[in-house]
Amino acid sequence: MAKDFLTSVQERRSYYGIRKEAIVSDERIQEIINHAVKYTPSSFNSQSARVVVLLGENHDKLWNITKETLRAIVPADQFSPTEGKMNAFGSGYGTVLFFEDQKVVEGLQEAFAAYADNFPIWSNHSSGMLQFVVWTALENEGFGASLQHYNPIIDEEVKKEWNVPENWKLIAQMPFGKPVAAPGEKEFQPLEDRVKIYK
Repeated sequence: MAKDFLTSVQERRSYYGIRKEAIVSDERIQEIINHAVKYTPSSFNSQSARVVVLLGENHDKLWNITKETLRAIVPADQFSPTEGKMNAFGSGYGTVLFFEDQKVVEGLQEAFAAYADNFPIWSNHSSGMLQFVVWTALENEGFGASLQHYNPIIDEEVKKEWNVPENWKLIAQMPFGKPVAAPGEKEFQPLEDRVKIYK
């Protein structure tokens, strides 16, 4: 039986222990991504979201690129934990790259000048919603995922390697795979400190 929406929201967690195992077909993964991109809301229905899904060798290549980029930045005597983290992400089945098309954002800024400062913010809001939809949908299929932000240091190499248009801005990376370790315990602040209801 399918989970109800709030249970799916509750069970979406950050999984860092993942492995290369197909839980569903690649076609099903594409179906999930297509559905999320089509139906996640965006300001002014701008549909500025762009997604690249990396599977197989392409997924491996992304995390090798990220590891070598970081190797040039992180001191050698402190690199071991970073390398372990990159290897863990690379151990997954695939990665979803989330972009926002800056040409769309700039077009809205020109068309609606009174809101010009807000469109980049709203673009990020839309991307955040898409990330959440994809993350939750992957969890529903049995995948574990996490959200990473190695942009902008990997942007140029990613664009070059996968022929990504220059106007696509990389927002986040989501490695996913079959979970091999449970997520950590999560503490919650009191809701009465976070929610106010007036009747």
